[in-house]
This record gives sequence, structure tokens and C-alpha cells, in this order.
Amino acid sequence: MSPKGVTLNTNSHKIKFARRFIRTLLRMRKNAPSSSSIEEIRKRSQRIKIAAYSSMAHAVGSRRAWSRAILFKLRNRARHHGMMRRRSMKKRVIKNDPPGDQSQTNKLRQLVPGGKAMDMCSLLEETAHYIRCLSTQVKVMQTIADHFSK
Repeated sequence: MSPKGVTLNTNSHKIKFARRFIRTLLRMRKNAPSSSSIEEIRKRSQRIKIAAYSSMAHAVGSRRAWSRAILFKLRNRARHHGMMRRRSMKKRVIKNDPPGDQSQTNKLRQLVPGGKAMDMCSLLEETAHYIRCLSTQVKVMQTIADHFSK
């Protein structure tokens, strides 16, 4: 039991993330189709990316705005996934804003999940935490890749 006001150790986030991520990867592997077409590889890499984000957000929990934003987005995605299958797939057009239009703060708000609704102080704090978590995510994924490449 940790006292109030004490933040969790980064290693506990790392362990929680690693366990959940590996569990998800094993589930994906068990349900993987036998074909290795380009489309299947693309879908699999997308599922791995989603699993990594989801695992990290669950490891951090709802204490951080960025993790709440990711969990909310994933829940909505799961709810609407069935409806999206029924609709015809339309090509999406990505709009690129002119490079000089955005301030550095607005660029940062777009990069950090949930950043659009934060004040500057909260944005910087959440950004620092998000970067630490992404760094942990990369280290865990590198360890997994190194382990299986032997």
C-alpha cells in the first residue's frame, strides 16, 4: 500500500504494460490467420499498435488525461467497429495545414492524446509523462523483439 501523494514507480508501469501487451500478443497469435498477404500484415501491425497503446493506457490507469483519452477512443472504436463494417469503405482525405499556421503549443496539443482540452501547465506535465510512457513502451517492445530474435 503506497501513501497518498506518492506516484507509482515507473517499473510497475513497465511490468503492467509488459504483462498486458504480451497477453494480447499471445491472443492475437492464437487467432492469427494462416495467410501472410500484404493486407493481413497491415491489419496485424495495426492491431499490434492498438494493443501497445491500450496496454500502456491500462497500465497507467485513469490518473492521466492522455491515458483516459486513449481508453475513451478505444472504447468508442470498439462500439462503432460493428457499424463501420457495414458501411462502404471510403477513401479518407488527409488535410495538411500550411506549415506556418500552427503555434508550437497547438502542435503539441495534437500530439498528446487529450491535449486539446488542457491548459499549458497541464499540457506540459501530461506531455512529460506521455513521453516517459512511450519510452517505456519502446524499451519493452525492444526487449520482446530481442528475446524472440535469438
